[in-house]
Amino acid sequence: MRKRMLVLAAAVLGLTASSAFAADLGVRAPVTPAPVATTWTGFYAGLNAGGGWANVSSDNVSSDLSGFVGGGQLGYNWESSNWLLGIEGDFQGSAQSTSDSATILGIPFTVDQDLQWFATLRGRLGYVSGPWLFYVTGGAAWVNYKLTVSAPGGSVDDETTKAAWTVGGGVEWMFVPRWSAKLEYLYIDTGETSVTLFDVPFNARAKDNIVRVGVNYHF
Repeated sequence: MRKRMLVLAAAVLGLTASSAFAADLGVRAPVTPAPVATTWTGFYAGLNAGGGWANVSSDNVSSDLSGFVGGGQLGYNWESSNWLLGIEGDFQGSAQSTSDSATILGIPFTVDQDLQWFATLRGRLGYVSGPWLFYVTGGAAWVNYKLTVSAPGGSVDDETTKAAWTVGGGVEWMFVPRWSAKLEYLYIDTGETSVTLFDVPFNARAKDNIVRVGVNYHF
């Protein structure tokens, strides 16, 4: 009889321990990954790369100027609620170029155009939704634009850093704390550049469209 009582007590203790262990497992909080910090306020710096496509028109030729662009940016953001104000500057190297031919008054001319680099200083106005930032941007630009006209017996060129204006927009995603990726579009208008060769005027103007992707580190 005593032996049966000991076996019964051991069984009850086992069932009680199993129930307690199961209950403890049931109330344990699930493990979730730490949320990505989405604070945009502060300085940031990064790199970008993309392409540029410009419609180039003059009195005598019209063509497209295209090529690779790449460089870096530096900026500062102020975030308030879901809104963001910022300022950003960037410097870009450019391989955009084109060469065209035209015969005027029986003279064969070659018109070469190059956009070798540009820089911008822009304001940004954006809307923040979680790790996402949607923004518009605009401001001043400085463009190194070269126009060269040549013909048998001579050539003339104008290479200047021209003040211009720019406007655009983009989307940026903070994919891990302090790191974000962006897709951006900019429009830049260089204004007119003029040269004259053999009394024939050439007035050229580049309207540049820039599409680029980039990555930023937020300090």
